[in-house]
Amino acid sequence: MVVNGGPMKRMKSRVTADLYDFLTFPSSAPGSGFLLPFRANIKTFLARHALVPPPSSLFPYLMTWQMLFRVGDVVTMDASPDSFPTTVCLDVVEEDVARSRSVYCDQCRVVGWSGNPVCSKRYHFIIKADGNSIGGCQKPCPRCGDMQHWSELRCKTCYHVTTADDVEDWVYHQLEDTTHLLHGVVHSNGYGHLLRVNGIEGGSRVLSGCHIMSFWDRLCRALNVRKISVMDVSKKYGLEYRLLHAITKRHSWYGDWGYEFGAGSFALTLDAYKSAIETLSNVSLSNILCEGWKPHTRMQDLILFYQSLSAIKLVTIRDLFCFLMRLIHDARKSRPLVDNAPYKKPRTCASDDIHSWTRADVERVEEAMVRVLRAVSGSNWVPARSLRGAVCRGAPPELLDHCLKELGGKLAAEGLVVSTRCDPLSGAFEYRIEPQNVCATTTYDESSVANAKCPSEEVFMRDLKFLYESLLHPQTMLVYGSDGMSNAAVSSAEKLLDCKQFVKDYEPGKLSSGSLYPSWSLLCQLELVGQCEENVRDPPPELLVLPLDATVSELKLEVARIFQDLYLAFRKIQVEELVGYSGVDDSTQAKLLLGSIGTMRVRGRCLGKNVNSKFRMERGIERWIVDCSCGAKDDDGERMLACDVCGVWRHTRCSGIHDWDAVPARFVCHRCRGPTQMTRSSKQCKDETVSPVSGNSDFGKNLATPL
Repeated sequence: MVVNGGPMKRMKSRVTADLYDFLTFPSSAPGSGFLLPFRANIKTFLARHALVPPPSSLFPYLMTWQMLFRVGDVVTMDASPDSFPTTVCLDVVEEDVARSRSVYCDQCRVVGWSGNPVCSKRYHFIIKADGNSIGGCQKPCPRCGDMQHWSELRCKTCYHVTTADDVEDWVYHQLEDTTHLLHGVVHSNGYGHLLRVNGIEGGSRVLSGCHIMSFWDRLCRALNVRKISVMDVSKKYGLEYRLLHAITKRHSWYGDWGYEFGAGSFALTLDAYKSAIETLSNVSLSNILCEGWKPHTRMQDLILFYQSLSAIKLVTIRDLFCFLMRLIHDARKSRPLVDNAPYKKPRTCASDDIHSWTRADVERVEEAMVRVLRAVSGSNWVPARSLRGAVCRGAPPELLDHCLKELGGKLAAEGLVVSTRCDPLSGAFEYRIEPQNVCATTTYDESSVANAKCPSEEVFMRDLKFLYESLLHPQTMLVYGSDGMSNAAVSSAEKLLDCKQFVKDYEPGKLSSGSLYPSWSLLCQLELVGQCEENVRDPPPELLVLPLDATVSELKLEVARIFQDLYLAFRKIQVEELVGYSGVDDSTQAKLLLGSIGTMRVRGRCLGKNVNSKFRMERGIERWIVDCSCGAKDDDGERMLACDVCGVWRHTRCSGIHDWDAVPARFVCHRCRGPTQMTRSSKQCKDETVSPVSGNSDFGKNLATPL
């Protein structure tokens, strides 16, 4: 880990006008990015934009660069310090994989890239939630937790002596921290993974999930990455967002930035994913409302209520959830920014006083108003003026007006809600407590404001969760319509939840280097010969940029250099010939020979035994076979167990074992099954075991909420 003490002080002293804007950097204009492959672009990017690390470091295999951004517009120098734009620190950590604790990449394994060779470098792009840098000047004491300078070996509080292992443990903990606002990792060959995005609901104070995703997408495009995968386990409003967003938008949340279906668990395909979306989202609401339940259920009442609110007819489940999500969005846009910190109300009088209150003050006044309404006998309406006067001694006038405006739709008790109306004679607003189903059918005068017509955000959120559990989630979905319709809906919901891997292809093969210098480019596919193992894939093709007068010999040397730098297993690779041009002299100009074909294949071999080392594939040196009854032929990240007779791995779910059940002490698949019976114990499954290779760890297994 590079200790960047001096440059960090200089960086903090810079005015925000010197910083790039996080919301626009890097520029997405055509021609503004780098023109070479990622392996070269990342070095140019760091040299051009990031602070150069010092030559000495505690961990030279974990070098860290920092970039500081401002968020929003620049403020003039004579403004107050509090009005300056918020700053964001981006850490870029270059990890030397050969000396890393995490040799293999779990994301490559489950997304279908497990056959790729292990790259020599990984680049982590991290924005910490606390705004600090990983390469800062302080670290916590492993015993008492007090912060101390990197150079201090003994804690001043508990006198604990910090070892190199303690510091290394802390550094890797930073890489695996699930609270980062952004954590993406890109291998030196351009394949990468978005591990987490945490927006406002994930702990960000300024940046939303959309801000962070847009920055990440611009950065990947500028650096010419190849493909980026993401495992969508995000939750929004406490619900599985990949299911909710698929119903409302026909794709995952990441699809707004071009991420498409990558790989489905349990051998699910793209066609199955699309079919599941259409089947579930097009369920007609009339089939649910026509059920012969007497009296109406809560689900039917809610559907009728939101149909009455909508200006357009709500016909399908998609229509219903789209409308409800829009109501929540509008309610959040219109609500005041009330938080634990004092909320300053805009000045509405000539006085110099600025009235302020906290969230606790708002809740206290609203609860007092609800108590007054519950004490009113019968179904009498209470005018706003009378309700305000009943609690006027407990709060300032501005706070009372604010609470009256937001009181409509507030939950008063289980099944009860505050209803509001505009008196047609006096024009005054009135309040009373009503059962929810009664409130749902109450009509209002068109002159009433929106706050009097619609429930509060709290009610919308509660209804969203109830409808999600009743209509979308397979484990809690209510039975409606025919058995065939209900079974199809449950099956479709399960498929949508089982599709977690999404990939964006940035198409690096369309790069052009003509504007740099007189050169030409082509994609080169390496074909390895002399491999002892079967079913070992060749590495992905690499983009070559060569001078126009480069010879065949220089082309071979360049190919060998690129693959030697990229992959640990190919440190001793030697390129022998161009496939299809074996008899050509090495002094021949390559461009005259190949012309403008754009692609080529070369044949080479690795000298020695390096090709069979532990770095040959991202899946590791384990030799396991997956052949599940669902059709899965590779590890997809779901829980599996192996047959004790044939050793073939299968999903526990497909073998009749629920995810929450322990696996058998002895398991025999249906192909090998004999009289032996299965008994329960704590036998490990595939997703619970750790590779026996020294230095491997659970890199990137735990993913956080990406919203």
